[in-house]
Amino acid sequence: MRTIGLMSGTSLDGVDAAVVDTDGERIGGFGKRVTLPYAPALRRDLRALLDRAQAGLAPDDPALDDAERRLTEVHAEAVAALGVTADLIGFHGQTILHRPPGAAGEVGLTWQIGDADLLARLTGVRVAHDFRSADVAAGGQGAPLVPVFHAVLAEALPKPLAVLNLGGVANLTFMGRDGGLVAFDTGPANGPLDDWVREHTGQPHDESGRLALAGTADADVLGELLTHPYLSAPPPKSLDRLDFQRSLAGSRLATLSPPDGAATLVALAAHCVAAAGRLLPEPPLRWLVAGGGRLNPAIMRALATLLDAPVHPVEAVGWDGDALEAQAFGVLAARVVRGLPLSFPGTTGVARPWPGGRLTGAA
Repeated sequence: MRTIGLMSGTSLDGVDAAVVDTDGERIGGFGKRVTLPYAPALRRDLRALLDRAQAGLAPDDPALDDAERRLTEVHAEAVAALGVTADLIGFHGQTILHRPPGAAGEVGLTWQIGDADLLARLTGVRVAHDFRSADVAAGGQGAPLVPVFHAVLAEALPKPLAVLNLGGVANLTFMGRDGGLVAFDTGPANGPLDDWVREHTGQPHDESGRLALAGTADADVLGELLTHPYLSAPPPKSLDRLDFQRSLAGSRLATLSPPDGAATLVALAAHCVAAAGRLLPEPPLRWLVAGGGRLNPAIMRALATLLDAPVHPVEAVGWDGDALEAQAFGVLAARVVRGLPLSFPGTTGVARPWPGGRLTGAA
């Protein structure tokens, strides 16, 4: 079927839309893709919702309803901008809170906003959505969900292989020689860096890594941040975008100059990835990097220094790093229709391969 995958990630920068011809197990081809940046007001309001969700945001809060409607309308605009007829849309929505199950048996919670019914009405296309909650209800982490897509894409590539996505939070997919999948969030990536750059320069992100490359990472602050217990915890594990916020606020990061603070946050992201690499079953032959962070030379340089294998953007193997996550949700949408698993014991910790998602709109 022809699907349109939609993704708005933890960087809160906009919505990616991509066309995929797929049955959920194979990919017949990729089509057009577009990115629609969020208006500054919507991005600001979404960022505020993340903070409020941490403190206890009511589901019927008027500000939440308004942001959800505007978010959904931008997603509908992205579908229209593609200018294609599709059988199905994969609509991830925007994560505003993610609390995976705790070690003591606490029930997990994952909250994505986005009105699937409204999107189906605006586009006239059936919508697959709510990809994560079934996994969490079954005891899984609810994230990451893209590893099965990575496995389909990388079927012919030499293994072991690591695919790293550098969004607001970074996550990796490891594919072993035996075909086994291991996946988890590595730690903060673009999220804290974007917040720092916005606060100190007014810009949405560190364009071409200029600010970080002009600074020097503070070894003391970095060392303090790297004591976070998440980094040594074994997988499966996943993060909320703000999970490191308390550590960052409690450190001496705020005393640093804008360039040194940016350099320190870049070093933090890279060291988190290196720590994750030490948790893998075997060393990858290669790291392929997707997400906005691959466009930051400071991050890519830090990764190349710390990892014991070549580090390349996913374009090196012909993938489109700007469309990858949207394409993934196009494939996952087809898997929802067919009742195929979205998550696996090695990716979210669920007990067995687990289906998920819901369908909205006319068949």
